[in-house]
Amino acid sequence: MQPATFDTASMHVAQLWRYPVKSLLGERLPALRVVDDGVDGDRTWGIEDRSDGRILTARREPRLLFASSRLAGDVPVITLPDGREVAGTGADTNAALSSWLGKPVALVAASDRGPARAEYFADATDDASQAIEWTMPKGRFVDAFPVLVMTTAGLRSGALAHPDGSWDVRRFRPNILIDVDGEAWLEDAWTDRQLDAGSARLIPRRRCIRCTMVNRAQPGLARDVNIYKALHRTHGGEAGMWSQVTQPGSIAEGDVAEVTQAQGPAS
Repeated sequence: MQPATFDTASMHVAQLWRYPVKSLLGERLPALRVVDDGVDGDRTWGIEDRSDGRILTARREPRLLFASSRLAGDVPVITLPDGREVAGTGADTNAALSSWLGKPVALVAASDRGPARAEYFADATDDASQAIEWTMPKGRFVDAFPVLVMTTAGLRSGALAHPDGSWDVRRFRPNILIDVDGEAWLEDAWTDRQLDAGSARLIPRRRCIRCTMVNRAQPGLARDVNIYKALHRTHGGEAGMWSQVTQPGSIAEGDVAEVTQAQGPAS
């Protein structure tokens, strides 16, 4: 499918999300602060498997999507599936998480780790397929680039390919959802352009490579491997734009979003 043209006059910020702990549910916020290396407080914590040192993701451990995380100041607060809350790092938090997951784990800060290891499956529709390891960038537990941007038009495009599926934005875990008319992956055309929202400026760099995460069950959403199959069939298994920050600032829901001139490729 070819990228469609876009009308910047009709674009505004629809939703803003932060995920303090890697692969847990996050928090929708009315405003976000964007700093040099991403969204302030986003994916700055992770749950480490003490047996091998990997940071757990919902690719390997789907139960993670039934717990949620938020920040209280700078302290991560995790709400477990049974409603219990644990705050910050330390023995009590690690014991609660280990009891829930049935193995020794610990809540760790990305700032205390070098580039961390995680896994994805070779076949995004088959959890028995080969697990492939990759190394996340240092400083945050993000898969590749620091900010993920999507549009409502892209989600509607997915729904056209698999109308029986629930194309809820929560499956795709963007930081910024931009509302724009249409039913196409309009954000494809933003590669290496300048995206302004609020007082922040981003450069979308490449389409986000998707995995089994989009299929996973979470509260209110059933497991559905046809989400990924539809993406693979119609859009190369990709959705949304991995983006870099070129100007820190604040973004609020309702802010106008504008895409302007092309920028140079990432160095």
